[in-house]
Amino acid sequence: MNETATLRARAEIDLAALRANVRTLRARASGAQLMAVVKADAYGHGAVPCARAALEAGATWLGTATPHEALALREAGIDSRLMCWLWTPGGPWREAVEAGIDVSVSGMWALHEVVAAATEAGVPARVQLKADTGLGRNGCQPADWPELVSAALAAEDEGVLEVTGLWSHFACADEPGHPSIAAQLNVFRDMVAYAEKEGVRPEVRHIANSPATLTVPGSHFDLVRTGIAMYGISPSPELGTPADFGLRPVMTLAASVALVKQVPPGHGISYGHHYTTPGETTLALVPVGYADGIPRHASGRGPVLVGGAVRRIAGRVAMDQFVVDLGGEPLEAGAEAVLFGPGDRGEPSVEDWARAADTIAYEIVTRIGARVPRVHLHEDSGRD
Repeated sequence: MNETATLRARAEIDLAALRANVRTLRARASGAQLMAVVKADAYGHGAVPCARAALEAGATWLGTATPHEALALREAGIDSRLMCWLWTPGGPWREAVEAGIDVSVSGMWALHEVVAAATEAGVPARVQLKADTGLGRNGCQPADWPELVSAALAAEDEGVLEVTGLWSHFACADEPGHPSIAAQLNVFRDMVAYAEKEGVRPEVRHIANSPATLTVPGSHFDLVRTGIAMYGISPSPELGTPADFGLRPVMTLAASVALVKQVPPGHGISYGHHYTTPGETTLALVPVGYADGIPRHASGRGPVLVGGAVRRIAGRVAMDQFVVDLGGEPLEAGAEAVLFGPGDRGEPSVEDWARAADTIAYEIVTRIGARVPRVHLHEDSGRD
């Protein structure tokens, strides 16, 4: 803590905790490989350090949403199995093919583009066919699956691509017992069986995300894709806390108090004066705001550990700062305000902030802005 205490704000990323989480998740799906999902800058935690830490802990695949995220990992020297799945027409297909990145294909337009890119590059593309088993987003509908499989196999026979995977994604795996889970599994099995009957020989078949990895063992197949759970956050509070699953939150968000001052009773605080002081009191100014990813929806509700107690934001969150009413307690400028962390010192959790902002924990960590430095702790795996 001491070496970073002078920073305005910081997001401390405990890579030892991340490695431990990966090992825990691998044990949950011991018959499958694990893909560490590092999209959205590793859910705000820093893609390259987190990718390396996950691989050190036994992950065998990395996953990103966009091809540019995947290419950035290659540029950083990471050469593991790597998949990206969110493509638009005209994307960097050739660059991805040449970098040995597995690309997801959900329809004929994408297959045509990757075949053209692979032909131009003179390198076979690694392609994973995505099935829409009921989520209704990306993926190929069952009615269109035979055409896509046939065209992919024809391209494979021509030597321009290799079908390396068959995959899909759950809609409601974070709601245990939801009827769509079993329904999607049945559709996935049928679509995989059809593709394999036609001659597809995939390296991996996968549908399990974080909640399915934790609660639906029949969905593990050859590979599980763990995103939010890898960062020590429960994919759904209804499923249990991180501790219930043996996971530890990886990110701690803290700031240095910029100003402490006395104000009289009835003093309005921040824009709109939605909070006025009930009596003479002490205010602390915390220099982070919605430009740093602090949700404005948490105005008046966001919890902060400061001055030895958890207090609520007083008034509105502004672009760069918010105020905490210390209730007359003394504090020095430069004192630490901890917005969330693993809870070792009684600080709030990411889930506490999600409730305060009427959102999910995923959004809280991924929205932390670029002007908040990431301080990666325990980058040397030998210190775990």
